[in-house]
Amino acid sequence: MKNSLKELRNEAGWSQATLGEKLGVSRQTIIALENGKYDPSLKLAFSLAHVFERRIEDIFTHESGDEG
Repeated sequence: MKNSLKELRNEAGWSQATLGEKLGVSRQTIIALENGKYDPSLKLAFSLAHVFERRIEDIFTHESGDEG
């Protein structure tokens, strides 16, 4: 799954650690999300949408070839 987390985070002026604190997750989780190594739980996806004031589908997009 592709996402725009890094771009959104940079636009907000937040570090990976700051975003992690806002979401209650580790900086390592943010890194994994940004690099596409980890797909968030539904709860985390909703939290991300809330902090960025976007819809989930505006942050995460399905790429062809993705499983699921």
